[in-house]
Amino acid sequence: MTEPFTVLIMAAGQGTRMRSDVPKVLHEICGKPMVAWVVDAAREAGASRVVCVVRPGAGVAEGLPEGVEVAEQTEGEGTGAAVLAARAQVEEGPFVVLSGDHPLVTARQVAALLDEHTSQAAVATLLTTELQDPAGYGRIVRDGKGEVERIVETKDAESVSAEELAIREINLGTYVFQAPAVFDGLEQVGKQNGEIFLTGAFPILKQGGGRIVTCKTDDLDIAHGVNDRAGLMDAELLAQRRILEQHARDGVTFLHPGTTRVEAGVEIAPDTVIGPGVSLLGATRIGGGCAIGPHTTARDSAIGEGCNVVHSFLVEVTLESGANIGPFAYLRPGTVVRHDAKVGTFVEVKNSDIGPGAKVPHLSYIGDADVGEKANVGASTITANYDGRRKHRTKLGKSAKTGVHTSLIAPVDVGDRAYTGAGSTINEDVPPGALGVARAKQRNIEGYSDRVEEDSQ
Repeated sequence: MTEPFTVLIMAAGQGTRMRSDVPKVLHEICGKPMVAWVVDAAREAGASRVVCVVRPGAGVAEGLPEGVEVAEQTEGEGTGAAVLAARAQVEEGPFVVLSGDHPLVTARQVAALLDEHTSQAAVATLLTTELQDPAGYGRIVRDGKGEVERIVETKDAESVSAEELAIREINLGTYVFQAPAVFDGLEQVGKQNGEIFLTGAFPILKQGGGRIVTCKTDDLDIAHGVNDRAGLMDAELLAQRRILEQHARDGVTFLHPGTTRVEAGVEIAPDTVIGPGVSLLGATRIGGGCAIGPHTTARDSAIGEGCNVVHSFLVEVTLESGANIGPFAYLRPGTVVRHDAKVGTFVEVKNSDIGPGAKVPHLSYIGDADVGEKANVGASTITANYDGRRKHRTKLGKSAKTGVHTSLIAPVDVGDRAYTGAGSTINEDVPPGALGVARAKQRNIEGYSDRVEEDSQ
């Protein structure tokens, strides 16, 4: 069993190439700040503590997940200076160093790195690969015994020998160190172009008798660091593919994954089919056996089993099992659609409870209303819920039915099994079982078209 370990996340970079007032590591990937991806990987791997190195006043600390400790980098530049900034918060023993702008690190990679570090009794362990294009990466130089001797940075390739450039094994910037040895080593590292590089400590650690080992990975997503918006796009694509593949393995069908967006916090039960153009955002949860889409967006919504949602937009909505939504419905915050109810074409619902088996088939606005079980709302029915100062509620009883073009002036109560006449403006309660009619009596004016034609000559 791995001994307790700390994860140190470097997040003190300036991020100027993002061209944004938002700190780089707080830019979102699939609905989650990129630094939160790193925190989640650390915690899933079993980290007992997570410490994030930030610049004072940069705004990163305020956006960190709950429970993450903060170490402020008040002086120095470079990765070595960032690690030194957390010296007081790292206890003796192993600690992992991750980068806040490398969001695709996995818990599996962190765990494998720690296992190798422990089994080899190393003072430092590096995550490496030979599968990535090595251009621009630090090369792992080994001695005659095959052990790590040093890392050669190759950003300035002209200053690197051809022999070193030919090395395929590269440093991925993810490490495990043994404290306090690495801090003592970093104190001896000189500056290069005004920066203290973390890799500069390796020769010093080796000279002190410490063992430096590597752990190789074939998952190259971790090599994808985000430096600008283009890199953010690439990370989004990789993360989205990872999310969809996991849902697919868990029993979800995606008919056109290239047009589908599913954010990191979304839950989907097996046997649900997600159609083209669907966006599932925030904390949305979807039950099994649903058909979602095509072209549906749901944000922070709970969708029960066996629901059908087509060409619709849902925000902070609850659908119970068997609900049928759309096409072209807009369900706003506070809406609850009970089991087997229908909200149909060009219907907008806000802060309302649509009862079991009730139907609002088309062309209606239902706001601040309670629609009873098996009620049927006629086309173009609206609730006039706002008097210019306050919102009021409308209540439709069980099996109530409104005629087409009914206006319900809240507050108003239409009783169980009551009806309203087509074209009525209802501003008084309708008793159970009654018919409410509120419209002017029709008059037919004979010869009207002839008079109009005469007046126009």
